[in-house]
Amino acid sequence: MEKLLRFGKQLLRVKVVDCNTEDSHLSRCLNTFDLVALGVGSTLGAGVYVLAGAVARENSGPAIVLSFLIAALASVLAGLCYAEFGARVPKTGSAYLYSYVTVGELWAFITGWNLILSYIIGTSSVARAWSATFDELIGKRIEQFCRENMHMNAPGVLAEYPDVFAVVIIITLTGLLAFGVKESAMVNKIFTCINVLVLLFMVVSGLVKGTLKNWQIDPEEILQASNTSNSSLNITEILPTKESLGQGGFMPFGFTGVLSGAATCFYAFVGFDCIATTGEEVKNPQRAIPIGIVSSLLICFVAYFGVSAALTLMMPYYLLDSNSPLPVAFKYVGWGGAKYAVAVGSLCALSTSLLGAMFPMRVIWAMADDGLLFKVMANISPCTKIPLTATLTSGIGAAIMAFLFDLKDLVDLMSIGTLLAYTLVAACVLVLRYQPEQPSSMYQMANSQDEVELSDGISVPSMGILPGVEERFSFRTMFFPDSPEPSTLSGFTVNMCASLMGLLILVFSTLAVQGGSASWNVIALTVIFVVCLILTFVIWRQPESKTKLSFKVPLLPFIPVISMFVNVYLMMQLDRGTWMRFAFWMVLGFIIYFCYGIRHSAEAGGGHLPLDTEMDGFKCDDDSSTTPEKEAFLNNGIETRDEGDGEL
Repeated sequence: MEKLLRFGKQLLRVKVVDCNTEDSHLSRCLNTFDLVALGVGSTLGAGVYVLAGAVARENSGPAIVLSFLIAALASVLAGLCYAEFGARVPKTGSAYLYSYVTVGELWAFITGWNLILSYIIGTSSVARAWSATFDELIGKRIEQFCRENMHMNAPGVLAEYPDVFAVVIIITLTGLLAFGVKESAMVNKIFTCINVLVLLFMVVSGLVKGTLKNWQIDPEEILQASNTSNSSLNITEILPTKESLGQGGFMPFGFTGVLSGAATCFYAFVGFDCIATTGEEVKNPQRAIPIGIVSSLLICFVAYFGVSAALTLMMPYYLLDSNSPLPVAFKYVGWGGAKYAVAVGSLCALSTSLLGAMFPMRVIWAMADDGLLFKVMANISPCTKIPLTATLTSGIGAAIMAFLFDLKDLVDLMSIGTLLAYTLVAACVLVLRYQPEQPSSMYQMANSQDEVELSDGISVPSMGILPGVEERFSFRTMFFPDSPEPSTLSGFTVNMCASLMGLLILVFSTLAVQGGSASWNVIALTVIFVVCLILTFVIWRQPESKTKLSFKVPLLPFIPVISMFVNVYLMMQLDRGTWMRFAFWMVLGFIIYFCYGIRHSAEAGGGHLPLDTEMDGFKCDDDSSTTPEKEAFLNNGIETRDEGDGEL
């Protein structure tokens, strides 16, 4: 039993970080504008050039602007949670580190392992898209050469031919990142600016050449006039069907189509989280990271909204091309030469997206530095202060996948890891905001009194109200807590409610996707929804932490709870094959963790537990020892709060 308890503590130990911004092994050279450019470049990638046409034609019609709005709101929820943690924990690691600091080592490893998968697949797929776009401009000569000389006959396993040019692209950008962060950030800013200028040209062109008639299409008129051909363009040989036209008007496929389109458009906003992984390379992370995340999401939404509106104004939604909508739309209005501007913008967008996908490979370095992955990946170049081994390893892995595999089946797998990270970050925000901070107060007392002895027997549970008075759990204290400050009991209550709510959200999403409209399913969904509302109300009644941060998620606990609902629901939309591949990847990760990481973890010596668990058994007496790292972290937290009070 004792061994089992010790093993459980190992899985739940948390990382204690020193938030001193001066103490970083990496080069602090990025400012707020660098982060905004990185976030916009990573998010505003290939999706704006491809996704808009497919969603407008198949799901939403002109109402794609509403789909992007809904998807943007869902992304902002996750972005706000990321922004608070960027202000709270300004260190490299993104959702991985946020989970490690709050919910424990096992969840942190699961999050980091899935982020690695997402970024490698993202890098490989964007490199293949870049290669295909460039190959299209030169008449598909690269594809013809590879098919003739390097054909791979393994259908269903490998791609039809290896993409050599994609490998060259990845190796080039890996070398750029290995050369230095400042240099790669400069290239990223140039490409992002070109991309934004091209998108502005597209929006203005759409407003000039477009017409509101394309938002007021009558299917009956189109079907009657289908025999007459358009004199300005012979764009398609396939006549429109009643199914492809829908009901016509602004929302031809109804609100269901708008929601379906929003589920697809949500993935067009994936990428902003790369900002959160640069915490140790930013000059003022507490301020720059929240501004960078929210600003980049806002810019991307405006760009998606403008391009999709221009596209559907220029050309009827049922004629849009699913693969390359913008060049076809310009050809439709008689501006065929504009396809070159589109090509330039597309290549710049894919280049910035590729840089953004490779930037978060700092997660590999962070996990290796913590001992959860092999230590050799934690080596930092003394010249450029870049995690050279981690960057090269991730680049080589992405290059191999781009060379060998057709990535159509892996795109959904990328989404599942990202959505899991979003969900865990939202849960961490929910839990951490309601945790007590008494250890900080005790360390402050000890330091201010030159390590004088504290009163024997004062335990953390009793300090939430008065010394010597223990809190007792009851239904009254759930809804009407005795203390205005967070206590161990209130923190434990939030933990239990959040855990139960996570389970209920999983059940709710599964039933909503798979259960259909049967009466028993509707009743079950209603009961689960009411219970979740009650749990949310209980959390809302608990006292919040008064810690001063440069950014806090507003409307707690509602925004994190809604974010968890949205993310889990979208995860349940993925097919069975994706979940099987996800299971295989997780098994591989667990083998690495339980055979290597759990024994070599940097926290193995301290064995810290999650905040509430650690404080349950915490006693301050004469021989209590404190690591220098923990003292620095706690003292810095106090200083940060004092500075925040001064600023506000």
